[in-house]
Amino acid sequence: MRLPFLSFIMAPTFRGIQDHAEKVKECAWIFQQAVECHVNAHCELFETHRNEVIRLESEADTIKNRIRAYLPREILMPVDKVLLLKYVKEQDEILDAVVGALAWISYRNREFIPADLHKDFFLLVDAVMDPFEEISRMVAEAMKYFQRFSENRRNKVKEIIRTIRQQEHEADKVEEMIIQKAFESVTDPISLFHVIRLAESIGAIANHAENAGDIMRAMLAR
Repeated sequence: MRLPFLSFIMAPTFRGIQDHAEKVKECAWIFQQAVECHVNAHCELFETHRNEVIRLESEADTIKNRIRAYLPREILMPVDKVLLLKYVKEQDEILDAVVGALAWISYRNREFIPADLHKDFFLLVDAVMDPFEEISRMVAEAMKYFQRFSENRRNKVKEIIRTIRQQEHEADKVEEMIIQKAFESVTDPISLFHVIRLAESIGAIANHAENAGDIMRAMLAR
């Protein structure tokens, strides 16, 4: 049986998770700008955007470590602590995927992405942007659920999780399209490998968002 007063124990932890989710969300727009800047021959701000993402990721790591350090260990909580820590790790993996994708882009000059794939990469970036918004909203709704254990709130969180799952599926389709086009149009093996790896790196952002949603669903079921 879940006792309502235990929600007070959850509140500081979920506020930390919400703060971390906001850092994830903040990275979305900067990541999008960084990719567009790299493709745009007249933009010289890629490294500026990349460094800003690295700064936000470092701030998010501080929040993540604070959550782990102050998680109650001797007090019963309304969710499994192992699941909660797994959720924090998976939410953090979203940021790690963003940093990794930008690092991979930086290894070669902007010409390595063929012009006929520019629009497809923009489409893939757009596809992984939506989960950034949904993750933040999911955490906010989950915090409300764990305060009162309202079935209505629980259903709202589950609806967001379904949305994230669908968004990941759409991102997967764009990623597969890019890989198929790359095999048809990119003849240099190094460039082919780099383009495919970039598509997979960007697609991983949505994958981690879906994984975070799956862990949240498991927490709701406990």
